[in-house]
Amino acid sequence: MRTLRFPRGLYGVTPEWDDTDKLLAAIAAAANGGMKALQWRRKTASPDDGLAQARQVVRICQQLNVVSIINDDWRLAALLNADGVHLGREDGSLVQAREALGHDKIIGCSCYDQPALARQALASGVDYIAFGAMYPSRVKPDAVRATLEHIEQGRMLAECNDARPRAAVVAIGGITAENARPVVHAGADSIALISGLFDSSDIQATAAQCAALFD
Repeated sequence: MRTLRFPRGLYGVTPEWDDTDKLLAAIAAAANGGMKALQWRRKTASPDDGLAQARQVVRICQQLNVVSIINDDWRLAALLNADGVHLGREDGSLVQAREALGHDKIIGCSCYDQPALARQALASGVDYIAFGAMYPSRVKPDAVRATLEHIEQGRMLAECNDARPRAAVVAIGGITAENARPVVHAGADSIALISGLFDSSDIQATAAQCAALFD
């Protein structure tokens, strides 16, 4: 298997929690269960509260050896020295983000249900391409739906791209420990969970169940 530019396995995405202490404890539990990467995603926090929480999240990720990704905002990722950024199609230029962050940082992007977007993103040198929502999502109930075929197509595009290490394929949206196996079998290198991980009554055990899918 070719080396990846983004960790293989469980990719946590933070819920909209105001309680930072609760969030940090949940991140630690997920990391203990095998979570490899974490995306800080807050849509409702004030700029000051968001900055304060993001700073602590990046710090605990560094302590836990978990890759830290900031959602939407490469400038914030640079400010906090996070490991990278995740960008949607409304979040600015991938080329501009790469120029600003350099080649040592991770850039991932949403490709929704569109392999053509993945092809363009790979040409721009992203480190992972993300497809979804794979299943109905409580976080984004109106999200477009991707299929296992989209994961397969994305994996083929990534494998055919000459970049080494190769870009990873991430699946997101409505994924749980119980429904993730077909997504992994279709070729996802990483599965991104929000509610399916952080709403669990036993976050560490759920993380371990997800991580085991990649053994």
